[in-house]
Amino acid sequence: MSPIPSLRRKELMSPKKSGRRLLALAVMAVLSASAAGAQDLDQGKPAPKLFADSCAACHRSARGLAKGRFSLSLYLFLQKHYAANSSSAWALTSYLESVDSARPAQSRAAAKPPPPTTGTSGSALRPPMPVPGR
Repeated sequence: MSPIPSLRRKELMSPKKSGRRLLALAVMAVLSASAAGAQDLDQGKPAPKLFADSCAACHRSARGLAKGRFSLSLYLFLQKHYAANSSSAWALTSYLESVDSARPAQSRAAAKPPPPTTGTSGSALRPPMPVPGR
């Protein structure tokens, strides 16, 4: 054998070259892993399904979860802690607010007394006058 191939082999196996190759391989592995992990599993799901998948384990119902909260603060909280992306956070925010906004209208309608059916307004609600001389 000639001395050139053995020099070439030593050059290829040098720690400097193998370190660069290892670094390049590690960079490629990290980039491919981040691309695979970037899939959006919530894409295209309706808001009730998002709630069922991510919130129903701890919350029985969506009622009351948005009560007293501003839309923006609720959206930011959901985006940071529960939603995979901003569109699913907005969908969840809208869903929670719609569930809570429908509730007071129903309870107000149920709590309102029926209108009086006889006489003028309020006449059926007053007690009769006492009869003089009895």
